[in-house]
Amino acid sequence: MTAETGLHSAIHGVRMGRPGVAGAGRDRFGLTGASHSFDPRVVAIRPDLADIAVAGVHFAPHYAAPMMRSCALPAAAMRAAPSLDADQSSEILFGEGFALLDLTGGWAWGYSLADHYVGYLAAEALGAPIAPTHRVNMAEAMLHSAPDAASGGPAVLPFGAMVMGAVEGEWLKTPHGYLPLAALVEAGSEEADPAAVAEAMIGAPYLWGGRTAHGIDCSGLVQLAWSAAGVQLPRDSDLQLACLGPDKDIEPAGLARGDLVFFPGHVGIMADHDRIIHASRRWMEVKSEPLADVIARSAQKGHQPPTSGMKRLR
Repeated sequence: MTAETGLHSAIHGVRMGRPGVAGAGRDRFGLTGASHSFDPRVVAIRPDLADIAVAGVHFAPHYAAPMMRSCALPAAAMRAAPSLDADQSSEILFGEGFALLDLTGGWAWGYSLADHYVGYLAAEALGAPIAPTHRVNMAEAMLHSAPDAASGGPAVLPFGAMVMGAVEGEWLKTPHGYLPLAALVEAGSEEADPAAVAEAMIGAPYLWGGRTAHGIDCSGLVQLAWSAAGVQLPRDSDLQLACLGPDKDIEPAGLARGDLVFFPGHVGIMADHDRIIHASRRWMEVKSEPLADVIARSAQKGHQPPTSGMKRLR
């Protein structure tokens, strides 16, 4: 199973809605038989509203066609409910697409176009959709006010941020300022070594739902590393494993750089045949350590060895 077809399976064959105005395009649909079960993390359904893409499969009083937007902040927390006190479930990065289904009380509800993850964003985090030309390829990149390294800047963009602009010498001119080309790659470029992305994050603090060097969780680290290699994985570790499927043919002694190892509620990426890079709640940071140590700690919790949860993506 490829990552692409696995992702389709992992989100239960969810279809994207038609672009349009959030809250508009609400029509009547017939539903025959029972409404199917769904995973609310990746299927946009609320008690009052649902993505038009699920009409005829899942019941909702109203359906809305999504309006496509892009993140306009360096990074914005995606929350489980429309409140600053609600748990952060994920994060959307500058320039990443967002399918907006509802805008009420300063909160936008919809899903990330990268992984279909559903949640709430502060409305101020969203702007007009862009057609990215480049992607930030450093842990952080300064957005300068002028094409000069000595100039100040309005923001710092994280690894993976998507930007649109025109090349001027050694700089990319964007609507928001200038970025050094040395910090960018062209949109669509693929990193040959996703483990190198994870290594660049070593020492970053652990943050549940985080996806940047300012805070990142285990599945966010794996997702960020492999997205740079052109493989878009789901957001959470269990969805990632469901997407890829367990590979029982890979033994610990045969692991290679870039392979993924899954534990219950956890995932890491191999630096080599015996060391794993992971965002660890035990250490509260991204850390590289012997895989044997992680397996031993997992065994102390009564978990089985993770052999069946290892997957080579290449």
